[in-house]
Amino acid sequence: MIDMDERALDALLAEDPGGPVVMLNLLRFRPDGGRESYQRYAEALGPEINARYGLRVEYFGDGGPALVAEEGQAWDAVLLVRYPSRQAFADMIRDPDYRAASHFRSEALVESVLQPTVPLQGSVV
Repeated sequence: MIDMDERALDALLAEDPGGPVVMLNLLRFRPDGGRESYQRYAEALGPEINARYGLRVEYFGDGGPALVAEEGQAWDAVLLVRYPSRQAFADMIRDPDYRAASHFRSEALVESVLQPTVPLQGSVV
């Protein structure tokens, strides 16, 4: 699955513990121009969308060979994006400007994981 539907957004909001959320993105690009299409997606969103919804890219990096994983579980890239709230993320996904650019993401990927994360309280790390 590449694209999110409204039910997934509703579930994300229903489970909202409050506070910021960091979205884990695991990306597998199409071999025929996927990286380039993903770059167009990022450029189309630009600083305006980032500022409008308060998102901040925490990390974006190429994936290397998996050291511990089942066959086929290595990812081409990993992206961590922090949002001030789950509502801000949902509002961005529903924004017409975002939707106009989202086709570049769909065209770029053959597979992806998009998972919300929250900080562990009392973590020793």
